[in-house]
Order: sequence, then structure tokens, then C-alpha cells
Amino acid sequence: MPSESRRGRTALIVTVAAVPFCFAGWLAWGAVDDDGEPAGRTRSAATPSGAGDATRSPREAGREGADPDSGRGDPSGSVSPRQSTNDAREADAGRPLAGKVVVLDPGHNVHNVDHPAEINRLVDIGTNRKECDTTGTATNRGYSEAEFTMDVARRVGALLDQRGAKVTYTHLGQRAWGPCVDERARIGNEAHADAAVSIHADGSTSPTARGFHVIVPAAVDAGGADTGAITGPSRRLGLELKEHYADATSLPPATYLGGGSGMTVRQDLGGLNLSKVPKVFIECGNMRNSADADLLASAAGRQRVARGIADGISGYLVG
Repeated sequence: MPSESRRGRTALIVTVAAVPFCFAGWLAWGAVDDDGEPAGRTRSAATPSGAGDATRSPREAGREGADPDSGRGDPSGSVSPRQSTNDAREADAGRPLAGKVVVLDPGHNVHNVDHPAEINRLVDIGTNRKECDTTGTATNRGYSEAEFTMDVARRVGALLDQRGAKVTYTHLGQRAWGPCVDERARIGNEAHADAAVSIHADGSTSPTARGFHVIVPAAVDAGGADTGAITGPSRRLGLELKEHYADATSLPPATYLGGGSGMTVRQDLGGLNLSKVPKVFIECGNMRNSADADLLASAAGRQRVARGIADGISGYLVG
């Protein structure tokens, strides 16, 4: 058995010899973070530990495989202020109407023809009393205004939805008749719409009458009607609608009213008189004119009509 002095010398030699190995281990530990990834790297949620591509930036690594409802690939779920700002800008760019409410009012109802008593009853529109609703017009080949307006409303709604708007319809043919003109206005008011558009098509029997026009509310203060707060905004909405609609459809402003301006002002429409939100009507063309009817009766034409209306509403809301 070794003596005590010899055992002391042996222990000292072993300790000194172990120091370099301990130091090397400490350096290796310092180069690795708590979850086993190289320090200073952000690990993608889709990348196994130790399998990261050193050519990717931390932002790229964080995007890859990230849960869209989580912290963009950060296992902790946190998002940096810069990342959050960039995400918000990207969302705004793709959905410019986010937070906006639009009410679309398809003129008439395909079932109105079966309910003459109901739609002929009079309702208060402020300036006077008027029929609840009508059947609307049709092309010479029998394509009805009510069918046209519901199809176009759906197309406009789909475009606005893609842009982030919340879209409400006064109806989509699911009702037996109506709604009446006063209820149409009330739906827009209760939705607190940022813009409301009533979609129609005209029925002038003059063979040369063609084109579209936008109807804006007159200044009315009578009975339950008071348009003082909405005449200005409604006119701006109407001007945007007129410009974009003409661009999308290549239809001319109406040749038979409004002096060719494409704009008219009326005080006898309950849907405008009773509105508390910016609202206009658009007569998308003359269904009794063959050239206009060809556009309005075709699916491709109705898509152009819808784009013009959607672009006009968007121009007003983001302008």
C-alpha cells in the first residue's frame, strides 16, 4: 500500500491533468443554448434539433413550418414587435377593407310577382307613402331584374369579402317577398354600414336609351326622413362608383336622363330617404336595350358589373 505522501502526489497529478478536459467541456456547453440549439440561432418549429440550415436567416427559420395562430415558429409563442408590425402591414395590404361594413341591397325579389297584395301596400318614406316594393323589370328575353341583382350582389359580396369587408345583404331571395323599402334602409342602419349600395337595372322602353346611372339622396328632412348627415358622403360614394363602374364595364353614362352625367339626385326613394348611413342606388344598365341586355344577361358581363361596383365601394372606403 502506498504511503500518504505518495498518495498526495498522485492526486495532484490527476487533478492537474483533468483541468484541460474540464475547460474544453465548459466551452462546448457555452456554445449550446438550453434547448440544444447552437447559441444565437432561432430554430424553426419544423426543423429537428441540430438539423438547422446555417444559410437561413432567423426570420426565414421562424416562418418555416410555423403555426399561423402561434408565435411564427418561436416555441415560446412570442412575436417580436418588428415581426408583429410586418405581419400587420402584410395583412392590411391583402385586406384593405378589414373592419369595414358594407350592406348590399339586391333590388326586388324574384318571388314578388306571387305576392301583389303584400308588395303593393304603402309604407312611409318620410316625404310621402309609397309601395312596399315592386316586381322590377326584365330584358326582352325574360331575364328579370330580380335575378340579375341577386346574382350581382353575391359576386360583389365575394369580392368585398376577399378584401376584408364584412358584408351584409338585405336579402338573397330567401324571403317570400320584399323586404319593403323602409326595411331595406333599416337593415343598413342597424348594421352601422360604412357604405350601402342598392343594386338595380333600368327598364326604359326607348330603343336608343342605354347606359348606367347612380342615384344619390337629396337633402330631405320630413317625417322620419333626415338625410342631412349622409348627402355629402353618399355623393362621394356615388362618384367613386360611377368612375369605377364605367372603367370595369365600358358602359356609357345613361343617355336618357341626368344630362349624360351618369348621376341623378332623388327625394322619392324610401331606401335613400330613410337611410342613416352613406347609401346610393346604381342602375347598372337599361335591360330593354339590346346592347346593355347582352352585357347584363351574361355571366362574364355580370362579373364585370360586380367588379365595377366592388371597386367603387373600395375606392370610397379607402380613399
